[in-house]
Amino acid sequence: MAKRLGKRKIDSECRVFNLQWTHDYFFVQCKEKAVCLICQEAVAVFKEYNLRRHYESHHKDKYDSLRGQMRADKLAKLKSGLLAQQTTFVRQTQLNHSSVRASLRVAQLIASCGKPFTEGEFVKKCLNIVVEEVCPEKKDVFNAVSLSSSTITRRVEEIGGNVYAQLQQKTKEFDFFSLALDESMDVQDTAQLLIFIRGVSAHFDMCEELAALQSLKGTTTGEDIFGKVCQTIEELDLDWAKLASITTDGAPSMVGATRGLIGRMNREMEERGLTAPLQVHCLIHQQALCCKVLKWDSVMKVVVSCINFIRANGLKHRQFQQFLSDLESVHGDVLYYTEIRWLSRGRVLRRFYELLPEINAFLHSKGKTVPELINPEWKWHLAFFTDVTELLNGLNLQLQGQGKLICDMYSHIKAFEVKQALLLEQVKKHNFTHLPATQKLSAEKPAVPFPAEKCVEALEMLKAEFGVRFRELHVHAKEIRLFQNPFVADIDEAHPSYQFELAELQSCDVLKDSFKPTSLIDFYAALPQDTYPNIKKHAMKMSTVFGSTYICEQTFSRMKHLKTQRRSRLTDEHLHQCLRLAVTRMEPDIELLTSQMQAHSSH
Repeated sequence: MAKRLGKRKIDSECRVFNLQWTHDYFFVQCKEKAVCLICQEAVAVFKEYNLRRHYESHHKDKYDSLRGQMRADKLAKLKSGLLAQQTTFVRQTQLNHSSVRASLRVAQLIASCGKPFTEGEFVKKCLNIVVEEVCPEKKDVFNAVSLSSSTITRRVEEIGGNVYAQLQQKTKEFDFFSLALDESMDVQDTAQLLIFIRGVSAHFDMCEELAALQSLKGTTTGEDIFGKVCQTIEELDLDWAKLASITTDGAPSMVGATRGLIGRMNREMEERGLTAPLQVHCLIHQQALCCKVLKWDSVMKVVVSCINFIRANGLKHRQFQQFLSDLESVHGDVLYYTEIRWLSRGRVLRRFYELLPEINAFLHSKGKTVPELINPEWKWHLAFFTDVTELLNGLNLQLQGQGKLICDMYSHIKAFEVKQALLLEQVKKHNFTHLPATQKLSAEKPAVPFPAEKCVEALEMLKAEFGVRFRELHVHAKEIRLFQNPFVADIDEAHPSYQFELAELQSCDVLKDSFKPTSLIDFYAALPQDTYPNIKKHAMKMSTVFGSTYICEQTFSRMKHLKTQRRSRLTDEHLHQCLRLAVTRMEPDIELLTSQMQAHSSH
C-alpha cells in the first residue's frame, strides 16, 4: 500500500516575490511578507492568487482606472508614505534605546561617584536648562531620559547585577584565587565584612574585584565571618582546591587558630583533603604595629599639647595663621595628629619641627611657656624621632597601592631591615647622613651632646619588633624568591618538583634574556606549559596573594563617604551595589541591559 504523503505547507515552498506584482496589485515585499501599499495589510505567502484576490476585493474599483504614468506616480507616492512610516517607527525605537542607555550611564556615574540616587533629578533639571538655551527643539528628546530617584535606584541594581554576573563568569576561568578580608562598622553600627578576590587564569589574566559585602547584624565572631566567606565562595561557584591564600588584618576573630576564621578555614580544607591556604597578616598593618614601639611620649605629648593649644580656639588659630603669614613662613599652619591614620604622626612631627621657632614665639606672645621647646636635649629627641618616623612613613607608602605582588612588598620589607641595620651602626658613630633633621640640628652645635644611648635603644627596639612581626613572612622567603626570580633560585634548596624545571630554565639563555625587559606576569604567561608546569603553577598561586588589606581599607573609606548620617537609610544591598560600581574594573554591558528593558518616561 502506498505511503500517504503528509500535508504540503505553502509557507515552506520558498516562493519568491515577483516585482511585477507591485505594478499590478500595489504590493511590496517587506521582510518575509507582502504588504499592501494602500491599506498596509500583510499577506504571509508570496502567491499571486492571494495578492490578486486582496486587490480585487478591496481596491480594484478605485485604483484599476489608473494607467501608465498616473499609476507609476501613485505607486511612488504610496511607497514613500510607507517608508516614512517605517522610518518613524525605527527612529522612535532608536530614541527609546538611546534614552535607556543614557539613563543607565548616568546611574552608573551617580553610583560610582557616591552621589545620592536623587541626584538624577538634579541632573535632569540641569539638562533641561541646557536644552532650553542651546537646542530647544530637542527638549522632548531629553525629557524622554528617565532620571527619577526610583529609576536611578532600579538602574543601579541592574548595573550592579550585570557586573556581578560578569564576575561569576570570570571566576570560572580561575586556576587559582586568593581572598582579602576586613571588617568595619558603618554609620549605623552595622558590621560590614568586605571580601575581595584576586584570581588568575591559565593564560595569566589577572582579575581583582569585590567578591562581596556581607553585613553582620549580630555578633562578629570567627564562626560568623567563616559562614559569610563560605556563602561568598558558594555564590561565586569557586573551587576550594584553587584557594591559594587568605589575607586579613590580624584581628583575633580573623586569625584565631581555634575559633578564628583562619582556624576554621584550615579545618575545612583538611576535611576536604586539601592543603591549607597561605595565611598573610596585612604587611601594612604589621608595619604600623612596629611603629607603635616608638612611643616617645616625652616628645608626642608636648607636640600634641602645643598643637591643641593653637587650634582648639578659633581666634587663636586665626591669629597663629596670620602670625606665620607675617613672618612669610614656608608653612601656613600646623597639622592635627590623628592616631588611626598611618602617616599622620610623621607629617605632624615634620611640620612641627620645621615651625618650631615660630610656634615657640607665638606661644610666648600668648603667655604660655613650654620649657621643652628650648631644651636642647628635647630638641635632639624631636629631630631624631621626626627622621625615624619619616623613614617608616616612606616604607608605608611603598607598601600601599592596589594590585601589588607579594614579592615586591617583601623586597621593600627586606630593604628596610637592611636600612635599619645600617642606620643603627651609623647612629652609634654619630653619623646622621640619612637623618636630615638630626643632621641639621647637629650642625647648629647645641649645648647638649646627642643622646646616642636612648636613640640607639629605640632603633634596636624597632629592629627587634620588625624581626618578630615579619617572622612568618620570612618563613615563605624561598617560595617568594622563586616566584620573584627563578633564575637566581638555589636548585639544591628548591622543592623536588621544581628542581629539574629550574635546571632547564636557568640554562635557557633566550628566556633569561627576555626575563628583565618584561613584567613578571608577562614572563610567566609566555613560559611553555609543557616544559615548566610546576613553576607556572607556583607562579599562579603567588601572583594571586594579597600582601595587604589596602584595597579593603580604601573601599571602607568609600563606604564612609557613601553611607553618611544623611544617607543612613541606604540599604545593605544598595550599599553593596554602589561599592561594587565604585571599585570595579569591569565595564557593565549597557547594550545588553538596554535590550532587556523598556524605556520609561520620567515622573
